[in-house]
Amino acid sequence: MHTAARTLPVIAIAASAVLLTACGSQSTGPSGRGAEHPEAPRAADAPGDPAGPEQDGVRITGAGKRPHGEPSVASAEFTVTNREAVPFTYTVTFTVTSASGAALETSQQTVPSVPAGRTVQRTVRVDVAQGGTHDGKQVRISKVRRVPADEAPSATGPCPPSGIRITADDGDAAMGLRVVGLHLTNCGTGTYHLDGSPLVELLDEGRKPVSGIDILHDAKGITSGTGFENPPGPVDLAPGGSASAGLVWRNTTGAGTAVNVPYVRIKAGPDARPVTVTPELDLGTTGKLAVSPWKAVDRAAVQQ
Repeated sequence: MHTAARTLPVIAIAASAVLLTACGSQSTGPSGRGAEHPEAPRAADAPGDPAGPEQDGVRITGAGKRPHGEPSVASAEFTVTNREAVPFTYTVTFTVTSASGAALETSQQTVPSVPAGRTVQRTVRVDVAQGGTHDGKQVRISKVRRVPADEAPSATGPCPPSGIRITADDGDAAMGLRVVGLHLTNCGTGTYHLDGSPLVELLDEGRKPVSGIDILHDAKGITSGTGFENPPGPVDLAPGGSASAGLVWRNTTGAGTAVNVPYVRIKAGPDARPVTVTPELDLGTTGKLAVSPWKAVDRAAVQQ
């Protein structure tokens, strides 16, 4: 999901860096559990394969059945193969194209906790608002993001063992200024204490650390009037309470190579378990990213 940017003012901004630094996640759900089985027998060059080669473990294996009475729905069957040593969660962006290849619609689907060394099968259904009837074979994979299952953001479902949920929003953009908000909710049974900014690590396409980016703890070197200049302070979240932070940068491109960061690993504090989000940061060539401190956002939280 490509990051947009946010008009000002915005909630404090948090996350990302080449090293864990600081003071101190939309998408449609899975289309139901498919049967798990050894790796799919269909090769990328198999006759009639509609999608070509596999992308990061994901392959479209055939056209799905079009629901009766829903001619505008494009559908495809796909498999996800996890070749890692631990379970991974996959988020796949699909694009429906016309017969001429024009993009008509996109949709995301998350396949959680694919076991190590296993393949699962799913079906994606995309409602195409324009262009009338579309063949399911025109569904294409446009992007795959995958993170270790125990680091995947979770907006719903059982509370993680950490007792907190961390997600990233879609962000906003204005005049080249980019902002992505980070949101933390205490879903546990006790008070959760925050102090300072999130610890963040920037990761590339292969989930390796990105170097050469300065992580700032206010936005003075990037913009003004955002509230990032406010000093950090302790925040105690009662059960159900929420806090926010954020990231801010400019995607200016000048001399040098533009830096794109698909993954950001976030820790709420020094002893917290990491959560990896995919905000798709287009950092340009500025080499700077500002991370704001946590701030309480509702009455269930007390900022001291």
